[in-house]
Formats: sequence, C-alpha cells, structure tokens
Amino acid sequence: MDFEEIKKQTEAFVKEELFTLEPWILNVKWEEKLPKLNELREKVKSKGLWLPQISKDYGGLGLTNAEHGEVSEILGASPYGHYCFNCQAPDAGNMEILIEFGTDQQKETYLYPLLKGEIRSCFAMTEPDYAGSNPVKMGTIAKKENGNYVINGHKWFTSGFDGSTFAIVMLVSDPENVIPHKKASQVIVPTSSKGLKFVRNVSIMGHPGGGWESHAEIKFHDVKVPLTNVLGGDGEGFTIAQKRLGPGRIHHCMRWIGMCERAFDLMCERAVSREISEGIMLGEKQSIQNWISECRAEINASRLLVQDAAKKIDTQGAYKTRPEISIIKFYCAQVLQKVVDCAIQVHGAKGVTDDTILASYYRHERAARIYDGADEVHKSRLAKSILKKYK
Repeated sequence: MDFEEIKKQTEAFVKEELFTLEPWILNVKWEEKLPKLNELREKVKSKGLWLPQISKDYGGLGLTNAEHGEVSEILGASPYGHYCFNCQAPDAGNMEILIEFGTDQQKETYLYPLLKGEIRSCFAMTEPDYAGSNPVKMGTIAKKENGNYVINGHKWFTSGFDGSTFAIVMLVSDPENVIPHKKASQVIVPTSSKGLKFVRNVSIMGHPGGGWESHAEIKFHDVKVPLTNVLGGDGEGFTIAQKRLGPGRIHHCMRWIGMCERAFDLMCERAVSREISEGIMLGEKQSIQNWISECRAEINASRLLVQDAAKKIDTQGAYKTRPEISIIKFYCAQVLQKVVDCAIQVHGAKGVTDDTILASYYRHERAARIYDGADEVHKSRLAKSILKKYK
C-alpha cells in the first residue's frame, strides 16, 4: 500500500467509523466505550493501517516523521483516532524509546505486547511539588539497594496510568552527580508493584476521565524494581527524554492541526447556515469573516511549519532541529486555542455544549500550551538561541 492510499483509507476510517460515534463516545465512561474501541482497533489491523509510526521491522508501516505527521492530522480530527491506530501518547513515545534503548528482556516483556495493543503504558514525569518548566529538579528518588531501585516520590498527570501495565518513570537515581542532566534515569515500573499507590484521576475542567483518557496522581512508597529495569543506562534519563520529545511534538502539532481543520469546518458550516435576521446569515458579518480568514491563514502556516520541522528531523535529527521544534510547539498550540475559541463563539450557546466536539477540544486541549514544555519556556529558549548569533 503506497502512502497516498494509507492516507485515503485512514481518512475514510475516521469519518465513517469515528465521527459517527459522536457524541455518544465523548459522553460515556471509559469502560463503556472500550469494547467498541477494541473492535475498531481490530478493523484497523485488518486494513493494514496499524502502527503507522513504527518501523516495518517491528510490525508498523514505517512512515517517516513527515509522513506520520500527515497521518496524525487526519487522525487528530477525532479524539480516538490515534488510539484506534495504536499511535497514541504516551504509548507511542514509550514504544519508540523501548525500541531504541530497551534490552531484549525489556522488549519481550513490555514492548511487544504494547505493539500488539494487548497492554497500555504510561509515562510518569510531572510532579505537583516541582515546576515542570525545570525538570532537572525532581523529588522522586531511587536509591540502589541489593540489586534494586527503591523508589519514593510523588507524580501527577501520569496520563493513562489507570488500567496500564507499566510506567516509565523519570526519577533521580544519582543525586550527588555534579552534572545536573546526569542525575536522572528512566526506569520501568510495573503498575502492580507493591508500594505504588494510585491516588486519583485528576479532574480536568470537571472531567476526571478514566482508562487511557485520564491523568493520574500516584505515589511511590519504597517501590522496588530491579536495576535491570533502567532504560539505556543509569543517568541517561534526559538523553532518552530528548529522543522522544522531537518526534512527539510533531505528532502533537499535527494532531492539533487536525482538530483545527475540523473546528474550522464546523465554524464555516455554522456561518453559512445560521440565520440571524430575515435573509441574513451569520457568515455575512465582517467579524465572522475576519475570524475565518485569520484562522485559515494560521492553520496553513502551522502545517507548513510542522512539515518543515518534520523533514529536518528526518534528515538532520532532533537535536539540530531544536529551534524549529520550539517554534511549532508554541505556535501551533496558540493557533489551536484561537481556532477552537472562534468556532465556539460562532456556534453561540451550542458551542459550549457537548452537542459538538468543540467543548471537548476546549476542555482537553487548553493544556496544549502547557504540556511538553510551556509556551514561555520554548519562546525563551528559542530567543536565546537566536540572540547567540548576534553576540
């Protein structure tokens, strides 16, 4: 199957199988929608569209970052697009780092079942007591005792922890190291481990969610895992984190563009169909026309920026593409917020109900300007890298 056919079949699946489930699928508990999602995942497998982001050596389609970006835009129009194709965060990032850094035993135990969709995983990094904008400072500590890591700490926004089989935990394993970025490691921790406590699914604008669509608060009380559960090596936590963040931001940004396109379509359809006075449609008002024009331009600009960054990651690697990655992260997040907000405004009262997808976008993606690095952090780093050339 060539790439154009992959995109064509993916778009047909999203429109025919996922759009038709709304708003039911948006408004029932995870346990209730899971059987249907599992059924859809089997359909994706049967169509040969499973794991678009993973190399063919590991059973995927082997798409480049640029190609997967285009697929991510299509999938992003539905909140369950990526999940049905098994390329959802945080599992997709965990797959990628297990492929690159995992041992044979780690791959056998954790990677292969994850690739098959038999289990889910999560990534535990963010902590309530430490600023996420400075990840060098963390309070989750792993001491080495008798061949084990003994872990104590407190994490939250561990997305998808509820119902997952294992977590990849970012923690401090060498607090005395004089190099700040060598203090941390990433360690695989089974969620069934003794001492690992699930506190709650954090409520996001009134929605605690469940299963994959949740963000958990968890605590570690003398949790023991073998030293062999470390990914890569002790002290390699930040190196591994950088490996996953570049491609991960491409996926996020293109997913957001998919949301923008869907919100844009809804906005335009509403503008031409909503009569506000005898014979006068909403779309005839200049304010609405301005929003439509601005949103169209900014969505187009976002897509071109992301495609440029993705191609550069494919050709020169994520490290050398850091400025472009920062640009797309804050720019696309801001465009997403603007487009969804305009679409809600055009819909009036209906826009804040769950009769359309817009309210769900607004609730769950306001955090786009925070997670994977707050906008302000990316802007600051970008400006510093630019100003170096002028000194």
